Amino acid sequence: MKKQMIDPNLKNEEAQTLKWFLILFYIISISFDIIFNFITVYFPQFSDQTSNRLIFLIYLFMFALIPVANYFAKKQKSYYIKYIYFISYTCITFLNDIITFYGNPDAYKGGSAGEIFWLLLSPIFVSKPFMIVVSVGLIFKYIAVGLLIKAPVVFIGILLVSTLSILAFVLLSRFQAYVNAIKTSYDQQLTGIVKGVIATLELKDPYTRGHSERVASYALELAKVTAKYSEEDLKAFNFACLLHDIGKIHIPDHILMKPSKLTIEEYEIIKSHTTVGAEAVSKVVGLNSSIEVIRSHHERWDGKGYPDQLKGEDIPFLARVAAIADAFDAMTSNRSYRNALSVEEAFQRILEGKGTQFDPELVNLFQRAFPLWKEIHDKSEIEINKEITATLY
Repeated sequence: MKKQMIDPNLKNEEAQTLKWFLILFYIISISFDIIFNFITVYFPQFSDQTSNRLIFLIYLFMFALIPVANYFAKKQKSYYIKYIYFISYTCITFLNDIITFYGNPDAYKGGSAGEIFWLLLSPIFVSKPFMIVVSVGLIFKYIAVGLLIKAPVVFIGILLVSTLSILAFVLLSRFQAYVNAIKTSYDQQLTGIVKGVIATLELKDPYTRGHSERVASYALELAKVTAKYSEEDLKAFNFACLLHDIGKIHIPDHILMKPSKLTIEEYEIIKSHTTVGAEAVSKVVGLNSSIEVIRSHHERWDGKGYPDQLKGEDIPFLARVAAIADAFDAMTSNRSYRNALSVEEAFQRILEGKGTQFDPELVNLFQRAFPLWKEIHDKSEIEINKEITATLY
């Protein structure tokens, strides 16, 4: 499965955060040293001749990173820039401390304003891994400096970094809680929209009642058995399966619900639901990662499917998963032109389709998932019977 497409607004927000972070980094770092040098000129008693021998080299190196940052930004890999800057800054200031204070540990006064900046502003990226890298990286830097130059004062630096790290983690946890609340709200709204679309489709074809939900349930269990996907991937796949037949809204009712055999022309119209559905979600942020499943869930392993006659591993993997789930539910559900097969008969037909209609590897995994599929089917049958009973009485 392709990586989920990220909302352009989120990409832009990350880029803007990074831009202002770097601007502040340069301004604060340079301003601190300018002000400090100004103080030492007019107040010589504060001067320390051993301090920051590599200060100009540090700034030269950090400004040299600007083209690197620009390169990663153009490649849409802004995520890495903050790591590059932090690791570069920490390594070069570590070398500065060793070169400057080796053999003169009493002159070592501790860290810099830049390090405090990294600690206090890193939570704005709402990234726990980055926060950990910053905190642990600075602590290890102080430990290494202390061991090499034998300066006991580094313990004060370690204590300060630890204290500021706790504060930064508190800020980060609040940011994350807020972001997660917004994300949960967004997911709930998206789920509501998807269910609304499914309900509209089922109004056109009552025989497909519950079909999308069952296909999603079957496919999700099979995808879990593969152990290839994260929770976020599975969530996106669930939406894709729920919407796999969205293109059928485009199909005229007299064709969709025809009780007899379709003509060649009518079958071609039915087949168009894959491309129509993929086009329908292509510009919907949050659903556009579903395109492959919607478009390709009727492709066959032997290349005789539609709409693109993809063959074997050219078919997107999760579309192959959805194909088995869709076929199984179609066989075990009543249709206008035939009655449902038993789950056992459907099971055998899936096995018979191994290597022709279905991915052989997935058919093997299907056999492991089948007991769960049977439970899903039986539970759905009970719910449908309850609905029918409630309607009659």
